[in-house]
Amino acid sequence: MGRTQTGGWLKIAPMPAPVSLTHWGAFTATMADGDIAAVTAPDDDADPSPLLGNLPGSLRHRSRIATPAVRRGWLRAGPGPSTRRGDDEFVAVSWDELTEVLATELRRVVDAHGNEAIFGGSYGWASAGRFHHAQSQVHRFLNFLGGYTFSRHSYSLGATGVIMPRVVGTHDDLFKRSTSWEVIVEHTDLLVCFGGLALKNTAINHGGTTAHPARDALKRFRDRGGRIVSISPLRDDVDGDCDWHAPVPGTDVAIMLALAYVLATEDLADRNFLATYCTGYDRFERYLLGRDDGVPKSPRWASAICGLPADALTELARRMAAQRTIVTVSWSLQRVRHGEQAPWMGLTLAAMLGQIGLPGGGFGHGYGSMNEPGLPPLRSGLPRLPQGINPVRSFIPVAAISDLLLRPGEEFDYNGLRLRYPDIKLVYWAGGNPFHHHQNIPRLRRALSRVDTIVVHEPYWTAMAKHADIVVPSTTAYEREDYSGSRNDPVLMAMPRLAEPFGQSRDDYTTFAALAEYLGFGAQFTEGRSARQWLAHLYDKWAAELDFAVPTFEDFWRQGRLRLPTEEGLTLLADFRADPVTHRLGTPSGRIEIFSADIDGFGYDDCAGHPTWFEPAEWLGSPRAADYPLHLLANQPASRLHGQLDDGAVSRASKIQGREPIRMHPQDAAARGLTAGEVVRVYNDRGACLAGLVVDDRLRPRVVQLATGAWFDPADPSDPDAMCVHGNPNVLTDDVGTSRLAHGCTGAHVLVQVEKFTGELPPVRAHELPTVR
Repeated sequence: MGRTQTGGWLKIAPMPAPVSLTHWGAFTATMADGDIAAVTAPDDDADPSPLLGNLPGSLRHRSRIATPAVRRGWLRAGPGPSTRRGDDEFVAVSWDELTEVLATELRRVVDAHGNEAIFGGSYGWASAGRFHHAQSQVHRFLNFLGGYTFSRHSYSLGATGVIMPRVVGTHDDLFKRSTSWEVIVEHTDLLVCFGGLALKNTAINHGGTTAHPARDALKRFRDRGGRIVSISPLRDDVDGDCDWHAPVPGTDVAIMLALAYVLATEDLADRNFLATYCTGYDRFERYLLGRDDGVPKSPRWASAICGLPADALTELARRMAAQRTIVTVSWSLQRVRHGEQAPWMGLTLAAMLGQIGLPGGGFGHGYGSMNEPGLPPLRSGLPRLPQGINPVRSFIPVAAISDLLLRPGEEFDYNGLRLRYPDIKLVYWAGGNPFHHHQNIPRLRRALSRVDTIVVHEPYWTAMAKHADIVVPSTTAYEREDYSGSRNDPVLMAMPRLAEPFGQSRDDYTTFAALAEYLGFGAQFTEGRSARQWLAHLYDKWAAELDFAVPTFEDFWRQGRLRLPTEEGLTLLADFRADPVTHRLGTPSGRIEIFSADIDGFGYDDCAGHPTWFEPAEWLGSPRAADYPLHLLANQPASRLHGQLDDGAVSRASKIQGREPIRMHPQDAAARGLTAGEVVRVYNDRGACLAGLVVDDRLRPRVVQLATGAWFDPADPSDPDAMCVHGNPNVLTDDVGTSRLAHGCTGAHVLVQVEKFTGELPPVRAHELPTVR
């Protein structure tokens, strides 16, 4: 038996077949008329995600792309900059025509401008599959073409991906080898969660997930007497009982400094740990105590910044020192200006407590951000498609796309390097939607108008597809064969085809194989294998390198899943604590670098050599707050993964009059004469969007919350500054990097004003098709 999602949530139903996997869970599908009619979560998933409810109806949805298409203006005028992208009709073409047109354009760009002129962005989660993984497919193809300009790191972790290797020698191990939930349940007394610990985010994992243990783990942790301290403007960033401290948003580093100040001045810091396992604490302590700048970072100092009582900060620091404590920092805290500082300071605070490497103590980054931290890692890797070698060395930080397209030839600083933006002529995008991830959509639209050609592989007519010149209709994960798994999930799962491809859509491998053949490297790209043969080949190659037995590929495919061994009972950096010489870190000193001589030597004015409080540009203490007095938190949605399946049943049910909901404190709603359920205009000097109002006292006054992921829907597609009528907060965010060190995404925080929308309410057309003739 299982629990089935149809119109409601998780009804008891017989287990039909077949089984597949999404980023947010395994499911069994009931099929009807070529589409998913209902889904059933497996019984062994303790907390199945409600996001499964977005799947029914998704394969034949009205927003699917049915045929290869080329923008009419591009066909008429040829490649070149255009302001018509996003406001032009398309011409349906055959697959043979699309292959010829696209291959010819790729050859033109390479011959005239070099491979550096191609940006293979393709940032996105796309399919959970190991073979039909959009990024792997497009990067393999472009590498065989001769290379491409690429991007580094992610929107989720742009700052962390740069700062943590310099501080602790890695960033991946903070997630895949984090302290396990079982160790936390047994040993931790206090979880101090900066940015909360939102269970809604633990629904998902990159390669798919088959179990959701966080809710049960936290229940058992509480039952044993453990306490959670949530430091977040949002009460529901922790589900259930907690000690909630609601600071002014963006002030977490000031709070951490105040806690550190108490540890340092009350002789609560573990100076033996700092001397043995860390380097540079003395330099940091001079800053902490104000010996150089005359500003002690005391609780009283922090209270004036964060709005929390100084006594409460002092008491919390003492509690942390007296108990087995884990300091956790959510990923959201580094998606702000100076985002490098929060994880760096969180790790420094944990080091001062001296519990890093002890069971139930230390540091965590990302608990409540994804279903990975806290889960035991696999003992082995997973099958993966080789992408080849990219001979082009030109790259950008992932959140610098608009800068890349608008500033060709300009130099910029990044992680100690001096780099140059190449002159991009063609953008090749597969498996993602920057209109969800990227900041300042008006600027992004202007940037996209500058290039010669934009190519997009997509199953759906997203905003990115509507801004393309060449549109390649791709299958969904449920219209092809694959298998998938994640590095912290114990199951490799087969993903059989559930339905025939919609319209003329093809999987990306077939598209790239045809292009490669036309361009003369088909044999090298395909190696003579069909997609099914690639699945068997990659599985067999992986199996031959394992130190344990697995079934043959055919047996695995018949069984549908393979359970893999994991490393249980992990404590982050336990090996390092036990023997810091043998298990030295990958930093220059081999230790935790509270002060980094390398970063200090870069001379950046926005990222010092140790954790530092930098006043944000977008916060309630800035002059901008006089005009835009509400602090908007653009966090991850509870109703979908990013923007995926935005028109699914669960996502639709969350909307108000078809718009994304915005939450506001009752005091702020009353001050503006606003009532729940009406449509409001959210705006600042960068743009505006409409949203449906939810009045809620579970957030700090002067804070509003509008999740990302509503498909961008401009009131006037021809105007790059047009209001989004659907509720995409990235029309409001500033397109500036975290610092010169990382250039990470800063789209989580922005100052806005909110007013009642008057006049005729514009229709939502986000999920409607453009004109295709």
